[in-house]
Amino acid sequence: MQRTAAEWLASLTERGIAVELPPVTQHVARADLERLLPKCDGIIAGDEPLDRALLASAPRLRVISRWGVGIDNIDLEATRELGIEVRYTPAVFADEVADVVIGYLVMLTRHLQAIDAGVRARDWPKPQGVSLAGRMLGIVGLGAIGRAVAKRGVALGMQVVGTDPEPGAQAAAVDLGVQLIDVEVLFDQADVISLNCPLTPENHHLVNSDRLSRVKPGSFVINTARGPLIDEAALVDSLRSGHLAGAALDVFETEPLPARSPLRSLPNVIFGSHNASNTAEAVTRVNRLAIDNLLAVLEPVPLGAEAS
Repeated sequence: MQRTAAEWLASLTERGIAVELPPVTQHVARADLERLLPKCDGIIAGDEPLDRALLASAPRLRVISRWGVGIDNIDLEATRELGIEVRYTPAVFADEVADVVIGYLVMLTRHLQAIDAGVRARDWPKPQGVSLAGRMLGIVGLGAIGRAVAKRGVALGMQVVGTDPEPGAQAAAVDLGVQLIDVEVLFDQADVISLNCPLTPENHHLVNSDRLSRVKPGSFVINTARGPLIDEAALVDSLRSGHLAGAALDVFETEPLPARSPLRSLPNVIFGSHNASNTAEAVTRVNRLAIDNLLAVLEPVPLGAEAS
């Protein structure tokens, strides 16, 4: 059963847990974190950076329950040293994000956003797209989301390839009918590149000027993972030159997207608002898991044990 925010709040306050709800656009402001963390025993965290300085200022903090799948925003070395347990909600958004990836894929290859804008402007545009069947979809990262994207790509009749250094990737690729290839080969050969990997120091600016110079002319990039996987300056250059035909970006290096970002002037970019996972069902699912993770450390009775 879907609960309202007030009902979730009541579930915690009934247990004697005082709750602070700072304002959020994409992240909780650092000033609010600096004010609130020192008095917190546990937090439900989003994408806001939780660095050593912030964590060290919170002597009572016992648990960080990450609302979502990525924990690259948390200084894990500091949490280990400070005895703070970190929990998250893996594999909860796979289908939701994969659906958006495919939506972006069709929009980019068939120019649906340009047609919509043209008709609204009383024009009747007929831009020519490309067929998906037989095209190569390259997936960077074959975790839960990447695998869900692969299933959809195969269903569309695409040639699906992937790259992932994790040990389980080979077995996953075989099960999905996906060819596992080197990341450099993927960038050289794919018609559409979908980024579905975590942000690590090794893949910061994974999409850079060198790789963009080698992608097939007329190819597309879709990023629903983390903004810093792409060097946005290099992306702008490739899109402006026309070498890269288009990009769909749900995430950015700086969020919300700055008003002066040169990406805003490019007609061959589709913008999202870090919202690919946002469905009523997914939010309900993750709310419960995130609160259960919090209570598992602060209190032994999980919220899931309550009557719905």
